[in-house]
Amino acid sequence: MSAVTAAPPDSFRVGFIGAGNMAESIARGVAKSGVVPAASIRTSHRRAERRDAFRSFGVEILEDSAKVVDDSDIIILSVKPQMVKNVLLELKPTFSKEKVLVSVAAGIKLKDLQEWSGHQRLIRVMPNTPSAVGEAASVMCMGEMATKKDEDRVASLFGAIGKVWTADEKYFDAVTGLSGSGPAYIYLAIEAMADGGVAAGLPRDLALGLASQTVLGAAAMVRNTGKHPGQLKDAVTSPAGTTIAGIHELEKGGFRGTLMSAVVAATKRCQELSKT
Repeated sequence: MSAVTAAPPDSFRVGFIGAGNMAESIARGVAKSGVVPAASIRTSHRRAERRDAFRSFGVEILEDSAKVVDDSDIIILSVKPQMVKNVLLELKPTFSKEKVLVSVAAGIKLKDLQEWSGHQRLIRVMPNTPSAVGEAASVMCMGEMATKKDEDRVASLFGAIGKVWTADEKYFDAVTGLSGSGPAYIYLAIEAMADGGVAAGLPRDLALGLASQTVLGAAAMVRNTGKHPGQLKDAVTSPAGTTIAGIHELEKGGFRGTLMSAVVAATKRCQELSKT
């Protein structure tokens, strides 16, 4: 697995098939970054509130998904996994060889995307919900017919909403279990830390602010120092101090093992979904 550095932007149009929250987060981040101007982004949706959400930051709203495909160079498929097959079968006649199809649907493999779309220039990406605040962890893998230019363009799009890695498709179920589902694990941890602060006597707002900033700061330490998390943990843990007392309780509760099991369980569920 390797991190991707986005290439300088060039001129191309991006269409979204599916205009839900993930698509909106990606589109907003891309437009804000300037990688692609909002006027070069298009989508369609049957619900007026979703059309209005995209229109509010300059995205062009087209009549239907077929027109989105026709008017885009890169098409980002952002529908629920159970809808992917029907959507692609319906759009199959509209794909021409110069188009690039990018799927962010969890559990849908490249071979299925190719079979249902009849298209070969494919890229699969697994982002996560922090895309909404420009801190996504996205992993991408390339279909056999995708070009280096395709890769650079798609990396620039997802680089606008966070950090991007490339990896073989065989890792994608585990990616989903870790970074795809992972924000929910961290939200639980933040909530629990804040509850602990309240139980220890802190006001709720202060406890939640301290918990969320502590998680943010700790993540930045891991990312920016390059040090192993265990090394950073040891630096906080003084002999017979407060931190080791807290860590002792976490270890008695199976904290690390439980988190590991959560990632494995989510990975297995993703594998199950990809077979249905």
